[in-house]
Amino acid sequence: MSSPRETFLRLVTGVCDGPYEELADLYAEQTHVTHPFHPLNPPPLHSRNDLHEHFTAPPPVARTLIRKPIDVIIHETADPEVIVAEFAYQGRVAETGEAFTVPCVFVMRIRNGLIIESRDYIDPIASARAWGQLDSLLTALRPQGSTSIDGAARP
Repeated sequence: MSSPRETFLRLVTGVCDGPYEELADLYAEQTHVTHPFHPLNPPPLHSRNDLHEHFTAPPPVARTLIRKPIDVIIHETADPEVIVAEFAYQGRVAETGEAFTVPCVFVMRIRNGLIIESRDYIDPIASARAWGQLDSLLTALRPQGSTSIDGAARP
């Protein structure tokens, strides 16, 4: 059985290096994973199957991110199941060479080596930029018929 620290490190390393098909195995059968800072407010992931689909879905665009977790600080809490992990994903886009850093904070409850709850605070702008999705994110956030700062009408 892995400690919360070991489980977290296996997760962030696996997000970078794979195999993605095995990442869902780090979660309990029933879990609760949210992304509170995601500007489009996606629904929580409630099961290992949800997580498997999340981790194995094709990326939003044909980009390959070569990344690693850096500056990892894991805070243990008074509750032995709960950790707070500060870190960033740092890397480059294989197709363009563009460098990126995506700051993150995860608040996780890990029981018997399995993640049963996680609140993943991921910088949404840095993440969208790394994935080449900044324009589509801004479009999704912009109300229909709004105008930009320069006064140009937006669809």
